[in-house]
Amino acid sequence: MLRNIQEWSIQHAQQTEHAHWFMALPELMAFIAIVILRGLTKVLSLCDCWSANLGNPQIIETMPRNRFQDIMRHLRFDDRSTRSDRAKTDMFAAISSVWGSFVTNCITSYNPGLHITVDEQLFPSKTRCCFLQYIATKPDKFVIKFWVACDLKSKYICNVLPHLGKDPSRPSGERLSENVVMRLMEPFLDKGRNVSTDNFFTSLTIAQKLLSRKTTILGTVNKICQEIPQSARQTDRSEFTTQVCFWSFVVFRINSSKCVIVCKSAMKITISYLLGVFNHCCHTDGVFGQTEEDVYVLSSMHSMVQTDNTTKRKPNTVTLYNTTKCGVDVMDQMVREYTD
Repeated sequence: MLRNIQEWSIQHAQQTEHAHWFMALPELMAFIAIVILRGLTKVLSLCDCWSANLGNPQIIETMPRNRFQDIMRHLRFDDRSTRSDRAKTDMFAAISSVWGSFVTNCITSYNPGLHITVDEQLFPSKTRCCFLQYIATKPDKFVIKFWVACDLKSKYICNVLPHLGKDPSRPSGERLSENVVMRLMEPFLDKGRNVSTDNFFTSLTIAQKLLSRKTTILGTVNKICQEIPQSARQTDRSEFTTQVCFWSFVVFRINSSKCVIVCKSAMKITISYLLGVFNHCCHTDGVFGQTEEDVYVLSSMHSMVQTDNTTKRKPNTVTLYNTTKCGVDVMDQMVREYTD
């Protein structure tokens, strides 16, 4: 990755400024080290990092300010001469090569634990590009959206995808949420892991797909979801009550092959899905915040629902969800804390 960045930066500088411009690989590594150190020291102005009063001695000794700005001006992450051709089929062409190497390294360099969290990350940006989104309700109005899978324990990025708009490679009829979850989880399936999601991603269909790959799901479900039975939509329940509904499926093998077929059936239950419904979640601690609405939690990893002995009678599905859904949120918090 560094050698590619070095090559493309030198190419850009020689084409736009002067033919003898050069940047050694150790110099590029020093540049990156200064960027990281600026994020740690939180000096707002670039000039202040080299000032006599506010400057950091390590930064001053590493590289002159003019050289740092010179490298920043010419830093490139792709071959600009071929970008226009690649951009016809790849909207992420300006960084897709380095980005692909980064994601591959994330996948191969770490073995995640039992629980993986899938969620969106909104990265603030003022760059002009066709996939920049404007979200009026967010503190940062202009953002680039990423779909991220994080390990729960370490908050390590296991896999990440940029949201570039409509994906022509997505199969017709497949929901965006299902496609995102399966793509993010693909390197980590068939290992008995669990994925925690919010109500944008959670559905009965994705639960079936994941279960066929020996992966369970735990997540909230949108209250308007058609998969929620009418019996669970009553609004006259007392507070701190739990209602449980089951969907039944049969999983079987054909000729002892590795092909697993999931069928919706009224046959003998071998795998059960449960939908824990609890009322007045404003009285519950954790992720759900202040709301008077019912909250629905879908789980394919629990064979039964148990409530604790406290006054709130919180179901074990809710307790575990509150514990497992924070992976991407904490990662995003750390990114914003140490960004340059």
